[in-house]
Amino acid sequence: MYNVVFRLAGLSKVYGNKTVLQIDSLEIREGEIFALVGPSGAGKSTLLRLLNFLEPATTGTIEFLGRCMTNGQSVSLDMRRQVTMVFQRPVLLNRSVWANVAYGLKLRGWNRVDGAVQDALAMVGLQEIARQPARTLSGGEVQRVALARAIVVKPRVLLLDEPTANLDPYNVALIEEIIRRLNRDQGTSIVLVTHNVFQARRLAHRVALMLNGQIIEIADVKTFFESPRDPRTKAFVNGEFVY
Repeated sequence: MYNVVFRLAGLSKVYGNKTVLQIDSLEIREGEIFALVGPSGAGKSTLLRLLNFLEPATTGTIEFLGRCMTNGQSVSLDMRRQVTMVFQRPVLLNRSVWANVAYGLKLRGWNRVDGAVQDALAMVGLQEIARQPARTLSGGEVQRVALARAIVVKPRVLLLDEPTANLDPYNVALIEEIIRRLNRDQGTSIVLVTHNVFQARRLAHRVALMLNGQIIEIADVKTFFESPRDPRTKAFVNGEFVY
């Protein structure tokens, strides 16, 4: 039997007169890598923002670690700090690599951060450039610093929005291995949004296809790619246009 970190019910998000998200039910399990795939505009990033408590749902409930939140209900700082998100285009402080990774710990009142920062930088392979200014980094290094900044605070859930978009194969492989190790060694639950179905197949335990703000199919990775139930999933996996 698995534990659940997120349980969604009757969830919707409306901007103006447009419903961009409509999810009847969804569970995200503790300790899994859960991949969300689908075309641009399908609602994947909107769902991540709701899971990160950046904005409220229009209707429905989000249950996190057994605590249920409805529209307009405030989320405690303690709960917010258990979920961390890495954006597709992360913004770093105009400081050193070390200072960027240490920032979240200092916000939490940690006085001794050196060991934790070094461990996080070692995990992403950047310990040798800890004192280098962040503005001098390559795109792949920026993404790895953003990952270290998320890892160092030891979140219960890590949300990743296209973490390897527009990166070279070397950095893609590095970041994918970081994600695997974080999940395997620390048990971090990871929700991964990706356009890359091959990446979802390599990393995920379960995969969900989103179209027009709705979840079309959820299955374990083998079933999703080898014997999906919905013909739209089969078409998407085969690289066909699905709308």
